[in-house]
Amino acid sequence: MLFVGINPGIRSALTGHHFAGFSNRFWKVLYQSRLVPEPITFQDDDRLPDWGFGITNLVSRATPGIDTLRPHEYVGGRKKLAAKVRRFKPRIVALVGVTVFRAMFPEHKGPVALGLQAPALGGAAVFVLPNTSGRNANFSYAEMLSAFRSLRKCRTRLHGASERKPSECGARRPTAPRRRRSADGVRRSRSPAR
Repeated sequence: MLFVGINPGIRSALTGHHFAGFSNRFWKVLYQSRLVPEPITFQDDDRLPDWGFGITNLVSRATPGIDTLRPHEYVGGRKKLAAKVRRFKPRIVALVGVTVFRAMFPEHKGPVALGLQAPALGGAAVFVLPNTSGRNANFSYAEMLSAFRSLRKCRTRLHGASERKPSECGARRPTAPRRRRSADGVRRSRSPAR
């Protein structure tokens, strides 16, 4: 599996490690979702291949935020990432943030749900995760953890199943609340399964 961030923040550039921001929750949620068997920090990012993971960024230039990234950087990043996927052949490309998905698939219109996506990338399943930066207030920690757990389930289903298609991964997309009848015959909504 290949994790893809949008670009390094200043602290990541200074330390030489991915997701190194003080408020970034990537490493915590990676462990709590059981994708890795022990707690690790940004300083352990070189250990990810031991568990079958790679990690990269769409754009290599470090910035305090993404607002200064230029369109040509996204275009170049798309080409480089596609080449990396062709070279290393991951089963899953996990895009850390909806912004990364939009940058990779600019032709996509409309909202982007977390989870498994319809487009593939070089034969790899594409899975969208929440942005784990502390600057991102779009998702709660519980939502992040749920998405990372769904990714773990997807990876488990694809692991060792070379004949399986990415669409058979089993990751669920958010759906509208389902209705059920209670004992008194009244229909009530409940949250979708996660």
